[in-house]
Amino acid sequence: MTAAEQSPLRVAVIGAAGRMGAEACRAVEAAPDLELVAELGRGDALDLITEAGAQVAVDLTVPSVTAENVRWLVEHGIHAVVGTTGWTEEGLDALREQLAGADGVGVLIAPNFAIGAVLAMRFAETAARYYESAEIIEMHHPNKVDAPSGTARHTAAAIARGRAAGGLGPVPDATEKDPEGARGAIVDGVHVHAVRQRGLVAHEVVQFGGPGEQFQIRHDSFDRASFMPGVLLGVRAVSSHPGLTVGLDGYLELD
Repeated sequence: MTAAEQSPLRVAVIGAAGRMGAEACRAVEAAPDLELVAELGRGDALDLITEAGAQVAVDLTVPSVTAENVRWLVEHGIHAVVGTTGWTEEGLDALREQLAGADGVGVLIAPNFAIGAVLAMRFAETAARYYESAEIIEMHHPNKVDAPSGTARHTAAAIARGRAAGGLGPVPDATEKDPEGARGAIVDGVHVHAVRQRGLVAHEVVQFGGPGEQFQIRHDSFDRASFMPGVLLGVRAVSSHPGLTVGLDGYLELD
């Protein structure tokens, strides 16, 4: 059977009433190799996914429910592509343990589905080994419920790996008094500053500093359509990656 003769991949979207969810529904419907079989909003039973025969579910909900949604999907042998942030290390470890007993089921948790954002994180890891100073500014719409963003946390972890590979110690900072927290959060040794402002969608600036120079990596998503190529990539590839993958870069040939 040729690829053209194969049946479309059956996809469900959880959180379909939200902005990201609605965009994902449109993207799936527009893809000739995919079929949108279920759109779940708040209060809808997850059983609708199995009743529709979905093979992959996209979770674009909120941190308070995403872990339970994914646990249910894995229990029912359905691959999951997750854009909801706010996962803890304990939650990820529990998911890995569950997946160890779920033969062939794949889960992708992506802090950011924009290809440019994924590349920015990878470039930041490479640059980090060469610069003494590094900080992150992440900027999002005011309806975002978590801070720092998952993208910023993922970027900070990448910078920490780069700094370790370069043999660098702590980022220099002589601040002794900061009662108001003006220096931002510290994630993996990197200061992260979160902005929540009307008119923004998703933006990140990574600043590196060395003697006499500054190097910036910036990514801007002006529309949620920017995330859809990554979502569709995840939907198409998740069944080929059993177990847990954190970050869309795990599905890209970046090495």
